[in-house]
Amino acid sequence: MSENKTIKIKLIKSGIGRMKSHKLCIKGLGFKKLNQTVAVQDTPSNRGMINKISDMVEIQDN
Repeated sequence: MSENKTIKIKLIKSGIGRMKSHKLCIKGLGFKKLNQTVAVQDTPSNRGMINKISDMVEIQDN
């Protein structure tokens, strides 16, 4: 586990009008604004948050 893999994701849809749990996933992944790209570690918890809001984010190739 010496290699820390990261995933680059981009927020492509707004959290307005979404369930509170979806908004918390956006915040938990580190998004501050629309069309922002963040790099997060590839952990099961981050994967779960990405899957929960999969229609709102776009996974970018590294």
